[in-house]
Amino acid sequence: MAKSFDYTAYPYIRSPDQDASEPVHHPVVVAGGGMVGLAFAVDMAIKGVPVIVLDDNNQVSVGSRSICVAKRTLEIFDRLGIGDRCVEKGITWNTGKVLRGDKLLYGFDLLPEQGHKRPAFINLQQYYVETYLVERFAELGIGEARWLNKVTQVTPGDDHVALTVETPDGAYQLTCDWLIAADGVKSAVRHALDLPFVGETFHDHFLITDVVMQSDFPTERRFWFDPSFHKGGSALLHKQPDDVWRIDLQLGPQADREEEMKEENILPRLHAMLGVDAKFTIDWGSLYTFQCRRLERFRHDRVFFVGDSAHTVSPFGARGGNGGIQDIDNLAWKLAAVMAGEAGDTLLESYDAERVPAADENILNSTRATDFMAPKNATMALFREAVLDLAEEHAFARAFVNSGRLSVPCHLPDSPLNTPDSTAADGHKPGSPAVGAPVTVDGADGWLLDHLGSTFCLLRFGAPLAGVDLPQLCVGANLDDPEGLLASRYGGMPGLTYLLRPDQHIAACWIDPVPAEIEAGVQRAMGNH
Repeated sequence: MAKSFDYTAYPYIRSPDQDASEPVHHPVVVAGGGMVGLAFAVDMAIKGVPVIVLDDNNQVSVGSRSICVAKRTLEIFDRLGIGDRCVEKGITWNTGKVLRGDKLLYGFDLLPEQGHKRPAFINLQQYYVETYLVERFAELGIGEARWLNKVTQVTPGDDHVALTVETPDGAYQLTCDWLIAADGVKSAVRHALDLPFVGETFHDHFLITDVVMQSDFPTERRFWFDPSFHKGGSALLHKQPDDVWRIDLQLGPQADREEEMKEENILPRLHAMLGVDAKFTIDWGSLYTFQCRRLERFRHDRVFFVGDSAHTVSPFGARGGNGGIQDIDNLAWKLAAVMAGEAGDTLLESYDAERVPAADENILNSTRATDFMAPKNATMALFREAVLDLAEEHAFARAFVNSGRLSVPCHLPDSPLNTPDSTAADGHKPGSPAVGAPVTVDGADGWLLDHLGSTFCLLRFGAPLAGVDLPQLCVGANLDDPEGLLASRYGGMPGLTYLLRPDQHIAACWIDPVPAEIEAGVQRAMGNH
C-alpha cells in the first residue's frame, strides 16, 4: 500500500533520568503520545505545568484513523493553539446523506444556523492532528516528549506513582505525583493496575480503507444501507485532505481477517463501489471489530485515565477521539488548580462525576448505532427494515434511522460543581458548554469563545460589576453583539450574568449577582464547598 503522508521518525534521545542513581521525580507524566495524550500535555504547558510524555513509538499514528473532528473539539483546539491549522488543512462539512440501496432516504444539515466560528465537522487525518500537537508542544517549551519510552510497570504509592520505562537502552525507573494514562484501548497502565474493562464486544468485521483518487463526489458524509455495490452490508464515504477518501464496508462476523486484507480481495470491493474504471491507489487499510466498554472509574488515586484507555466505542458517530479531547479539557484545568494549591481533592473527584456519564452517553449512542447497522436477531432486523421503509416517505421515522449519532458537546447538568439556578436561557443551564457567537471587542471583530480564555470569567449583559476580581465580558461595555446572536443564544436580559469555568462550561447564572454570590459560585466550581 502506498503512503500519502511523510511519516517523521522522532529521535530517541537518552534522558539524564536513565543515568541517575535514584529514580527522578516529575510532577506529571503522560503515558501515551497519541492525540489525547499530546493534547493534555499542550494544555498543561499552556498553564505552565511541565509534563513528561512517554510514548512507545517514535512517530504519529499510521493511517488516517480518527478523521472526524467535531466543532467542540475545534473550539478546544483553538484554545490549545492548533485550531486554525486544523481547519485550514481539513475538509469542512456540515451536511450528509443517508441512502438505502442506491436511493436517497434523506439529507441532513448539522449546523443550519450561521454565526459560528467553526463548522459542525472537519475531516482531517489523525496523523496531521498529532503532528500539529507535537509541534505546538515543542513550541511552548514546557515539558518533554520521550519517544521509544514504553511504560511497562506501574506501582502506586500514597504520595507518588512509580514507573518502569523500557527504552532501546534498557529499562529505567522514575516517579511522579500524577500519572495520566492516555495509552489507548490496549492500555499498559490499565493492565498493570489489573483494572477490569467492562462492556460489550461486537463481532461484525468492518473493512476500513483510505484511497487516493481525484473525484467530484461532494464534500459530505454519505452512508448506505444495503447498497447495490455491497449487498447485505453498509458503507460509508468521507473525503479527506490530499485527495484521500475514507471508505468503510461492513463485512459481517464471518470475515477472514487474513484473506480480507489481501489487496487482491480489497480491490474488487472498491471497484464495485467506485466504478470498474476508477483510478485510485490504496493508501492505508485495516480490518476491525470494535467494543463499547469502559472502566468503572476513570480516576484511581493518582492515576487518571483519558481517551481510549478509559472508554472505547465504535467509530460510527466519531465519539472516540472527540470524547477523549473532552476528557483532557475537563481534567487539565482541575489538575493544574490542585497543583497550584487553589483547590483540593474534591475537584479531582469531579472528573469521574462529569466524564463517566459522558462516556456512558457515547457508549449508549454507539451501541444503538451498531445494533441498527448489524441487528443481533430477527426482531431487531425487522424493526430496522420497518424504520427504513417509513423513512422513505415520513420525516418522523428518520429520527429512528441510526447510522451513527454524531459527536456533540457534553452537557453536565448533574455536576457537583454547578450552582443550581433557573435563570439561564434554555440550553445554557449550569453544566452546559458555552456557545460561540460573533462579537466585537475594542472595535475588532472576533468570536466570543476566543475571549473566554482558560480561566474563570463572567459573561454579563450590562455594566461591569464592582468588587469582582474576575475578567468580565460585558455586552454594551467592553463587548458588542453586532448581530444580536449573543443575546439570542444566551437570553440576554439586562443584568444576566454567567460564570464560565476554565473549560468554558457554564458554572452558574444569576441576575445582577452581588460579589459574594459570584465568589460562592467560583468556590463551588472549584470543589470548595
